[in-house]
Amino acid sequence: MFPKHYHFIGIGGIGISAIARYYKQLGVTISGSTDSDSELIHVLQKEGMSIAIGHRAENIPPNTDRIIYTKAVLGTANTLEEGYRNNIEMIVGTERDTPLISYPDALAEIVNAKKCIAITGSHGKSTTTAMVGVMLAGSSIGGSTLVGTQVPQFGGSNIHIEQSDYFAIEACEYKRAFLSYHPYIAVITNIDLDHLDYYRNLEDYISAFQSLINQTSGYVVYDMDDVNAQKLDFSQTGAKPVRVNHEGFFDTEGSFHAFPPMNLQVPGNHLLFDAKLAFVVGKLVGFADTYITEKLESYMGCWRRSEIIRTTKCGNILMSDYGHHPTEIRLTLQAIHDKYSDKKLFVAFQPHQHSRTRELLSEFLTCFDAADELIIPDIYYSRDSDEDVRYMTTERFVDTLKSRYPFVQNGCGLKKTGEFIKKYDKENPSNTIIVLLWAGDIDILREEII
Repeated sequence: MFPKHYHFIGIGGIGISAIARYYKQLGVTISGSTDSDSELIHVLQKEGMSIAIGHRAENIPPNTDRIIYTKAVLGTANTLEEGYRNNIEMIVGTERDTPLISYPDALAEIVNAKKCIAITGSHGKSTTTAMVGVMLAGSSIGGSTLVGTQVPQFGGSNIHIEQSDYFAIEACEYKRAFLSYHPYIAVITNIDLDHLDYYRNLEDYISAFQSLINQTSGYVVYDMDDVNAQKLDFSQTGAKPVRVNHEGFFDTEGSFHAFPPMNLQVPGNHLLFDAKLAFVVGKLVGFADTYITEKLESYMGCWRRSEIIRTTKCGNILMSDYGHHPTEIRLTLQAIHDKYSDKKLFVAFQPHQHSRTRELLSEFLTCFDAADELIIPDIYYSRDSDEDVRYMTTERFVDTLKSRYPFVQNGCGLKKTGEFIKKYDKENPSNTIIVLLWAGDIDILREEII
């Protein structure tokens, strides 16, 4: 019997690439395509995957048994049929009658046969998932983990696989993708309105999380102090709520358990709270306090989450962080400022989507208070309407920010932004933390800067 062949459209995505790695480990032959080249693509190619840059009909081998696609390739289409027409490889797959399945549905096939630990929320889900994964890996019960970032303790991969009943995943709320999963444990880090290109309003956004807990079978771990999480109705679900605050957690019987002291390697109270949510998961699966604390204190951080890239030739620390929602930005920059209080903070921020920048503009006006310097190279285009692109330009965004942050500058594109950062680095040696803050492509500057 010949090995199966799966083709991945959009394999450069951090989540879908993990699925490709999963099937590769099972012996499936993998091919794929992506919009742009990246370090991740080079690693996947070294792992034996055939990946093309750009989408073309000839990318799909004739012996392809299945096509797995990221929903990003559907663009702004309102229906699946419309979305198919946005991508030539989707068209070819349809014409050949090759089974097509989305990334969330492909992941659901895997994890719904396990005791799924689905970790979601507006912010902090990658870190919390990675922490849970580090805790499960090599434990008495074992566990696989798929996370939307690269974890040093997973060998720099975004997936760790073990033979176990448990499978922890980062579950994204965008377009209700996480409703493909039926968790044993659901963790909700927080609920902070986002993705207004899809959700109508806050009520609609909260309803997605309500639907998730309605199909959770065991436990729902959530921040009891989160105003929006307090609106969840547990009378509609058989899952038992486990309420968490900064001091401890209330178990399903209502008894309070204080958290032991934890000395994490990663800075920030928001990351400490992520660790506390992970701690509760550890208790629910039967780990001892000492084991959980030891594992969480061993957590080394992960790619694009306050990641220290290296020190520049001029003695400044270069960091990268995926924060792009105002709440994430505020917490991340404050944590970096507190840790390196003797240094200046230079922030190069690339907003993700013209539409999100427009919708959250008032919140962006208060999230850079910890910064001493701020530069905006451009706004990263993704699923934006022509109207949003025309309205929310980089110039308009920078001009708006100047009312509160007069030091903000328009970087006029990535190339000029990189040149400006290198000039600043030379003129301000050994006194600054330089942060690339983004969810687009500004991180390509890291190699140029160092």
